[in-house]
Amino acid sequence: MAVPKKKTSNSKRDKRRATWRHKAAIQAQKALSLGKAILSERTTFIYPTAEDDTEEEE
Repeated sequence: MAVPKKKTSNSKRDKRRATWRHKAAIQAQKALSLGKAILSERTTFIYPTAEDDTEEEE
């Protein structure tokens, strides 16, 4: 089993974790924003439906 040769410093570890958490926070905000847009019924984008898919194939 592979093991690191030297201990990773706390600052490097904290930096990696902060980056990971920041990316997760951005994705959470995007998801919340999309959910609010859908619920407000003021959406300007169109979702494909099963009916649209069958019409395009014909």
